[in-house]
Amino acid sequence: MSRAGIETVEVRLGDRSYDILIGEGLIAGAGAEIAARLPGIGAAIVTDENVAAVHLRSLQQSLEEQGIRAAVISLPPGEKTKSFEALQEVVDGVLAARLERGDAVIALGGGVIGDLAGFASGIVRRGMKFVQVPTSLLAQVDSSVGGKTGINTGHGKNLVGVFHQPQLVLADTGALDTLPAREFRAGYAELAKYGLIDRPDFFAWLEDNWKAVFAGGAERAFAIAEACRAKADVVARDEYETGDRALLNLGHTFGHALEAATGYDSARLVHGEGVAIGMALAHRFSARLNLSSPDDAARVEAHLRAVGLPWRMSDIPGELPDADRLFSYIAQDKKVSRGALTFILTHGIGRSFIARDVPASEVMVFLRDNHPG
Repeated sequence: MSRAGIETVEVRLGDRSYDILIGEGLIAGAGAEIAARLPGIGAAIVTDENVAAVHLRSLQQSLEEQGIRAAVISLPPGEKTKSFEALQEVVDGVLAARLERGDAVIALGGGVIGDLAGFASGIVRRGMKFVQVPTSLLAQVDSSVGGKTGINTGHGKNLVGVFHQPQLVLADTGALDTLPAREFRAGYAELAKYGLIDRPDFFAWLEDNWKAVFAGGAERAFAIAEACRAKADVVARDEYETGDRALLNLGHTFGHALEAATGYDSARLVHGEGVAIGMALAHRFSARLNLSSPDDAARVEAHLRAVGLPWRMSDIPGELPDADRLFSYIAQDKKVSRGALTFILTHGIGRSFIARDVPASEVMVFLRDNHPG
């Protein structure tokens, strides 16, 4: 449904259902949207220094207009902020602001801030209200929706966290105009993912319209809303990732291993780029196992190349650990169950499925064959 240029997508979870609002000007109007749903609250805004410089004052002013008292917790940008140390800083900041359980943590930023702030809101006072104001494309179409929160450790990505749903998501498409080109491209990988999972027509549409999505306007808003609808449908069916929701991890098992292998160094690899390479690897691995056609893998790789995303391990600057070390990261990934390797593989474009008990020997040979060394 839409109103005054704002698209609304509902995440249906019974009495915990919430809206994703998509459109321009939502940061400036955030106070009114929040006050209408959470009257009388206080808040803590969690953001990073880069986002704060561009968007914080607009959000603060909108909250002030509604009489919402808001403390600010500003952190360094980058994946390394998803840490125990930053989590403690956020928790301490929320408690120092004397916020109560019925108050809210507002995440203003990309996926790192959303995951970290969501985790903090899920554990402080055993669960506070939570509002997502995602400012990156990746966060708007993926990490801000569905309630998965967490931090990284030296053992891997997102291994510590909780499921904690927001009360509202405000995806201001105008905020994307300030993104660096690399960060927008990285978020686009998650857009393409929804087409590759189970919406082949959407992937074909992206192949034809990706330049318009990058340019902004109606095509960009349509693509974001379509991705949010896709994720909302899956979350409504499987909130805690015991079944179909695992499909949303297409490309992530390989991608997370590559992020860990680069030490979460965003100069070398950001999350969306890892997902892009991971999706290409998942399609190539599926073809190797005779589950799909090599033509499908080539089509995925061609689209990623066209939009300027990396699609193979050799596109990552610097040296990577050997295949044995990469495999150890995969084996540590949270998608491993009782020691069995689980991957999201595919029978073709838009025909992904959960593959359990994938032979470790096949994965090792595949990693060695595709390793740039």
